[in-house]
Amino acid sequence: MALIPRVGVDTLKILGAGFARFSHIFLEVFRSSRPFRVGLIILGVLMILGIGVSSFSPFDPRRWYIVASNKPPSLEFPLGTTTNGQDVFWLLTWSIKNSLIIGFITAMVAAHVGLILGMIAGARGGLLDRILMVMTDSFVVIPALPTLILLAVLLRDVMSIPLMGLIISIFSWPWPSRQVRAMVISLRERDFIATSIFSGYGVMGRVLRDYLPYLLPWHLVNWTNTVLFAISSEAALAVIGVSILSEATLGVMIYWALNYSALFRGLWWWLISPVVTIILVFVSLFLISKGISDYSNPRLRWQVRG
Repeated sequence: MALIPRVGVDTLKILGAGFARFSHIFLEVFRSSRPFRVGLIILGVLMILGIGVSSFSPFDPRRWYIVASNKPPSLEFPLGTTTNGQDVFWLLTWSIKNSLIIGFITAMVAAHVGLILGMIAGARGGLLDRILMVMTDSFVVIPALPTLILLAVLLRDVMSIPLMGLIISIFSWPWPSRQVRAMVISLRERDFIATSIFSGYGVMGRVLRDYLPYLLPWHLVNWTNTVLFAISSEAALAVIGVSILSEATLGVMIYWALNYSALFRGLWWWLISPVVTIILVFVSLFLISKGISDYSNPRLRWQVRG
């Protein structure tokens, strides 16, 4: 009976050490990497627009014909209005929020599922490893885009922003899982893992204490890449008309602008706004990913410090 509290205390200590290492990595990368700082600032501005500014919208920007149609950018309408009578600025803030929610939900689910399954498979080995890899390979060979289109059509009546993120996460975890397994198998041959085994640490103890600190920088890079994949996947579904067309996302904005031939009718602000925003999201996450990648490479890290 005395073993249970002790195991709980050890687990809390390991998780606390992991959080401390994550904070150290974040501060170290922020201090040493200019691309990381620039990307974080751009992403922060977009999050302020999507999460903060959108809350102050004077009306529901998803509703049609609540403002004058086809108005160019002006003091009254900073980004103009659409043919559907929507204020592009407020519609854009809602679209940023929903697209980021889809990306973050996909990353939280898929990146962590891939990380956990890959670490367990690589650390445990044997039958469990083979079972997990067979399951992973089964998802790898499934064509992602056609299956996403099929699921989006079948679930159209119950589709929501969180559900869209969960559906995209189904196809976002297999490759990270295989990559994590390969890295864990490489780490498993090092001397400190043998020391942990002789010290009495089990599989989960080695996963949290030994493998996770080495994999954390890679995991952060994979997390940002998963957000990119989710936002681009939703935009692709929206452009072909199988996303949540009643909601406001960056992809849905592009869909309606193309559907009404906005660019050919001179309503350039309707199409340019979501396109430029998607580019900014991609650039910001790429710079954040680059900063973390440079930190995880010892040679580049010392060059930056030098």
